[in-house]
Amino acid sequence: MNTLDILRAVATGERSAREVCEAALARIEATDGAINAFSERTAARARAEADAVDARRARGEALPPLAGLPYAVKNLFDIAGVRTLAGSKINRELPPAAGDAVLVQRLQAAGAVLVGALNMDEYAYGFTTENSHYGPTRNPHDPTRTAGGSSGGSGAAVAAGQVPLTLGSDTNGSIRVPASLCGVWGLKPTFGRLSRRGSYPFVHSIDHLGPLGDSVEALALAYDAMQGPDPLDPGCHALRVQPVLPALERGTAGLRIGVLGGYFHDHATAPARAVAALAARTLGAQDEVQWPDAALGRAAAFIVTASEGGSLHLADLRRRPQDFEPLSVDRFIAGVLQPADWYLRAQRFRRVYRDRVNALFEDWDLLIAPATPVSATEIGAEWMDIGGARHPCRPAMGLLTQPVSFAGCPVAVAPMWPEGTGGMPLGVQLIAAPWNEQLCLRAARVLQDAGVARLRQ
Repeated sequence: MNTLDILRAVATGERSAREVCEAALARIEATDGAINAFSERTAARARAEADAVDARRARGEALPPLAGLPYAVKNLFDIAGVRTLAGSKINRELPPAAGDAVLVQRLQAAGAVLVGALNMDEYAYGFTTENSHYGPTRNPHDPTRTAGGSSGGSGAAVAAGQVPLTLGSDTNGSIRVPASLCGVWGLKPTFGRLSRRGSYPFVHSIDHLGPLGDSVEALALAYDAMQGPDPLDPGCHALRVQPVLPALERGTAGLRIGVLGGYFHDHATAPARAVAALAARTLGAQDEVQWPDAALGRAAAFIVTASEGGSLHLADLRRRPQDFEPLSVDRFIAGVLQPADWYLRAQRFRRVYRDRVNALFEDWDLLIAPATPVSATEIGAEWMDIGGARHPCRPAMGLLTQPVSFAGCPVAVAPMWPEGTGGMPLGVQLIAAPWNEQLCLRAARVLQDAGVARLRQ
């Protein structure tokens, strides 16, 4: 059952929330040995939350919008009574979280049922979820391939039909990459839109939180439930709730839609270009648009990422580097060693860069680009080929996502299935100006209704 089927069944009494919960837990038990999406299961909590939904219905109370919907969160979100591992070995020594992250609180208030925490790249520094401490998360469409990262467990859990909704984080592409490689829907909201309080940070000045789901409606419902100001999170700049679910019916008629060329064409393989072209035809886009300074934006994002990430873990890097993920420890150390001047220059450039990017939206409402340059690579692969050029696999998965998140723009990823990938998915990014998530989701809904973007389980 998909998100809307579950919500209808619980609302009408066709199925109890407890029945839906037990089905999700059984599905996780049956499939996760092969996928390794979950790092923690919260079955007792899930059953209690499901029973609370059923009790409300039995009393004749109106049910909240996500009543009975199972979901799971990347294990950098605090869950009361659970250690927030953030994919690391070192965090095992932390005490269990005293309370839930704000977004978990808001989903619980909306009636959703939390079934567990999800595997990820250590401290969110990676694009493949090849975690050396807890094992790699495997792509449900081909277990020899990666699920993407760093929210790999979040993408794989939806693709495997374990849950219809998950939460992830996205600094340089960590929602959009697994959404693309696992063939699910994803939403990276505007930077500062959703509260980050109660989540383990990676790069404070770029981190975003958002949902992955089995449909555009799942994204919209979850996003609306999580919206709202948080005066205790200085990084949350949202001043009011702007519901997107009602806007889905409005389609894209009248919107000015362009396709990103140049950098986004040159760093994409033929299948990646094909998904962008199909999305463009479906949405009525005709003109090619040039994103300003994309390569410089990506380079600056790397500098800021390494510097802030390394600084956050400096004490542990000094005293116990052997306990870090081997695939990322050198990058953390390199970040600590970067000159402060590099970081300051990158942040000064970012202000200019955002202004140049935002100027695009004076002429365009929505921009289209592939989400990843290739479909999922094999676990352990070190290199990928893009247009005859050899690129290192792990960082190159973010070639097309990093320039966009560094500008803070909202992006929806639609799952598509081009030829030339051996049956693997590859997503398309739908990009709007800051604070215009509803435009991204309206376009995603058009692609979903047309059948060109869809989930396969």
